[in-house]
Amino acid sequence: MTRPAQATLDLPALSHNLTQVRRLAPGRRIMAVIKANAYGHGMVKTARTLGEADAFAVACLDEAIILREAGIAQPLVLLEGFFDATELPLLTQHRLITVVHHEEQLAILERSRLDAPLPVWIKVESGMHRLGLAPAKLADIWKRLNACGSLQVLGFMTHLANADYRNDPLTLYQLKSFTEAVEAYPGQRSIANSAAVLSWPQTHGDWVRPGIMLYGVSPFAESSGSSHDLKPVMSLHSRLMAVNHFKRGDRIGYGGEWECPEDMSVGVVAIGYGDGYPRHAKAGTPVLLNNKRVPLIGRVSMDMICIDLRGQAQARIGDPVCLWGEGLPVEEVARYAGTIPYELLCRVTSRVHFRSE
Repeated sequence: MTRPAQATLDLPALSHNLTQVRRLAPGRRIMAVIKANAYGHGMVKTARTLGEADAFAVACLDEAIILREAGIAQPLVLLEGFFDATELPLLTQHRLITVVHHEEQLAILERSRLDAPLPVWIKVESGMHRLGLAPAKLADIWKRLNACGSLQVLGFMTHLANADYRNDPLTLYQLKSFTEAVEAYPGQRSIANSAAVLSWPQTHGDWVRPGIMLYGVSPFAESSGSSHDLKPVMSLHSRLMAVNHFKRGDRIGYGGEWECPEDMSVGVVAIGYGDGYPRHAKAGTPVLLNNKRVPLIGRVSMDMICIDLRGQAQARIGDPVCLWGEGLPVEEVARYAGTIPYELLCRVTSRVHFRSE
């Protein structure tokens, strides 16, 4: 490794966060969401660490096959289901569970002959208006699915649109809509995402589906994971690669948007949007240099950022820089960048060296 950009994964923190889910949703089964390469943390490594989860949820077949080929034996649920009939033999071959969220998927199942029973979850549209079968059509859907002799209907799920807004009435509306739609049918129920696990216990059902909270991050805009007794899993680090001295009025970086208000030192850090650091992070975004906060100045470039060293006159080339991690929550960095922590975690690129603790 020559480039100092590095992401460190605290694997015991993953286990701690899973324990927190069990504490908050006692008696419920846990479908740990590890799609999108486990929110950028490494899907296989995360699955192995979260071996006590009752099942894993991924987005699609490709992600599930990676897990199976790595020896992950837990039930795997495809949240987006299958996209065409050619995937069905692979679903049964790899012992996968599919979500059925659209009538076209049902039509494909009706036309297909499966080699083995295929377990399915039925996704109900309850108010998010993205994926899901309309409650008014559920009776017909139920009849048609059960007429496909090779299917095993496990139960019903829905997805909450606004659970991360604690007082938004849409969550209770969705819960009511979903409950009324499925009350006549047997099977398990799954509603709660991370925000609902934390703040809407009435949505916990039989299965909860935590995602972002497993990685130690709060789903709520106004808080960080530590306020919910969650431990951050990923920290992003680099080092100071240059210390420069400029005069008052000198402009820093592309576009010259930031002007030195006095004679001062400026540090250059080996990290940029080519590594996944957010390009739209504003001047003033904090970073930790030698465990002390200093502000970002100028535009983020592909390989570098500049930082204000007026508060750290002793800074030297090679000094450690933390972009997010202990003492600097990724949620805070996301707010400065006008985005969400999910995006920052998922965008860390392969150029960054990952190591686990």
